[in-house]
Amino acid sequence: MTRRDPFNEIEALLERMGREFEELSGTLDTADSPATPPLPGLRDVDVDVVEDDEAVTVVADLPGFDDDEIEVELREDALTIAATREEERDVEPADEAADDDVQYHRRERRTRAVSRRVTVPAPVDRDAATASYDNGVLTVTLPKRSETDDGGHSIDID
Repeated sequence: MTRRDPFNEIEALLERMGREFEELSGTLDTADSPATPPLPGLRDVDVDVVEDDEAVTVVADLPGFDDDEIEVELREDALTIAATREEERDVEPADEAADDDVQYHRRERRTRAVSRRVTVPAPVDRDAATASYDNGVLTVTLPKRSETDDGGHSIDID
C-alpha cells in the first residue's frame, strides 16, 4: 500500500498558482514599467535584464539544475527560460513488507519545473546569441542588431 502525501497536492497547487501569476504578469509587461515582483524570490526564476550599447543580457537564477535540464528559446521579442529536474532516487523508500531500515523523515526534493518569459527590450541578432551556466546562474547574451539591419532577408534573383 502506498501512503498518500497530502503535501504533494498542496505543492502542485502552489506551482500551478505560481505559473498563473507568472502568465498574468507577463501580460502586464510594458517597456515603461517592467513587471518586477515586490520582493525578490516571489517568482520561480528571478532574472535581471540588462541592456547596453552592444547587447541585451539576461541573467537568471536557476540553482539546483544541471545545464542539460535547462532550455532557452528566443521567439520574436521574448526569451523563454525553462528548467525541469527529475526526482532523485538515490535512496529508495523502504518497502513496508520488507525488513528495510531506510525511511524518509522529510522528502522535499522532488521533480521540479520552472519557467520564465521575459520581453527583450531591443531587436537582437538571434544567430549570435550565446548562453552560459555557472554555479546555478544562467547568463544569456543577445547581441543587438545593427541600426542598418531591419531584420529582413534579401533574396537573389536568378
